[in-house]
Amino acid sequence: MEVSETCRLSITENLDTFNEQEKETIAESARILQQAHAPYSHFKVGAAILYEDGEIVSGNNQENPAYPSGLCAERVTLFHAMAQNPGRRITTLAISTRDVDHQSHPFAPPCGACLQVIDDVEHRQGHAIKIILCGAKEYYVADGVRQFLPFRFKF
Repeated sequence: MEVSETCRLSITENLDTFNEQEKETIAESARILQQAHAPYSHFKVGAAILYEDGEIVSGNNQENPAYPSGLCAERVTLFHAMAQNPGRRITTLAISTRDVDHQSHPFAPPCGACLQVIDDVEHRQGHAIKIILCGAKEYYVADGVRQFLPFRFKF
C-alpha cells in the first residue's frame, strides 16, 4: 500500500506550483461552492476531485434545517465518486471555502467526519490523495489525509 504514515504539509502562494489538471480541479472547487446550500451557517464549501485519468467531479455542502441532516462538500463529492466509480483512483481533492461575505478563509481543513471518509477512500484505493486547501491567499497542500488525521479510526 502506498498510503504514507506521515504526510507533509506545504504552503504556497503560487498557483503555478500545480499542474494544469490540478489547476482545473482547484478552479472547479471554487466554481461549485457558489451553488452550495448554506442558509444556516453561511459558510459555503466546494470540493472537487481529480481522477487519475483526468476527469474532475465536484460537489458542495448541502445544509438542512434538521441538523445534522446536511452533508459537507467533501463527503458529497467523495460518496458520489465512490458510488459511481468505485474502482477509479482519485489523485487529488481540492477544497475551497467562502463565508457569507464571500471572503476566503486563510485555512479551513475538512471536519473530522470528512477526514475519516478521505482516509477510508485512501485505504480502499491503496493510495494517498493529494489534498489542496484553497485559502484566501495561499494553498495548503498535504500528500495525504494523515497530516490532518494521525490517529484515524480503523478496523
